[in-house]
Amino acid sequence: MALGPDRKYMTQAQVAAASVDVGLRSYMLQVYNYMALGVAFTGIVALVVALNPALMQAIALGPMKWVLFVGILGLGFFAPRVIMSGSPAAAQAAFWVYAALWGALMAPLFYMYTGTSIVRVFFITSAAFAGLSLYGYTTKRDLAPVGAFLAMATFGILVALLVNMFLLQSSGFHLLLSVVVVLVFAGLTAYETQMIKNMYMESDHGEVTTRKAIFGAFLLYGSFVTLFIWLLQLFGVARE
Repeated sequence: MALGPDRKYMTQAQVAAASVDVGLRSYMLQVYNYMALGVAFTGIVALVVALNPALMQAIALGPMKWVLFVGILGLGFFAPRVIMSGSPAAAQAAFWVYAALWGALMAPLFYMYTGTSIVRVFFITSAAFAGLSLYGYTTKRDLAPVGAFLAMATFGILVALLVNMFLLQSSGFHLLLSVVVVLVFAGLTAYETQMIKNMYMESDHGEVTTRKAIFGAFLLYGSFVTLFIWLLQLFGVARE
C-alpha cells in the first residue's frame, strides 16, 4: 500500500516539471521573438537610411557615425539597468532605440557590400547563431566562467579596435581582430542563452518575467548583430 503515496508524489513532481518546461519554452520563445523583431527593425532602419543620400553621407563620411557608435556603447552599458529596473515602457524603449541606432550605423553596409553577399552572410550568421544558442540551452556544462572571461575580452577588443583605427591602421591586424571578435561573440551567444534560461528558474512572473525576456533579447540581439557585421567583413563581397 506504500506505493500509493509514492505514485502521487511522482505524479505531482512530473506535473511540476512539465509546468516549468512549458513555461520555459514560452519564455524562451518570447525572448527569440523580441530578438527577431529587433533584427528585422534594424534592417528596416538601415534600408530607410541607405535610401536617403544626405543622411547616408552624413553617417558614412561625417561625425554622425561616432555619435551613433557612442550611443550604442552607452545603451549597451546602461540599457540593461533600465530594462531590469525601470517600467515596461522604458524597457521597450531602450530595446527599440538600441536596435534603431544599430540600423542607422549599419546603413553604409548596403553601399560597401553586394546585396547577394549581405543576404548570404545573414543566413550564415543565423545558422551559426541558432547552433550556438541551442548548445547554450541544452548543455549541462556551466558556462559562467567562460562567459565572464569572454565578457572581459570584449573590452580588450574595443581597445584594440580603436588603436588600430586611429594608430596602426593595419589591414592584417583588422583581419585578425575580425576572427577574434567572431570567436568571442560565438562563445558569448552560448553563454548568454544559458544565463537567460537560468534567469527563468528564479520563478518570477508577470511584469518581471517580461522584462527578463526583453533583457535576454537585448543580449542575444547584440551578439547576433556583432557576429553579422564581423562575418560580413570576413566573407562579404565588396562592391566595385
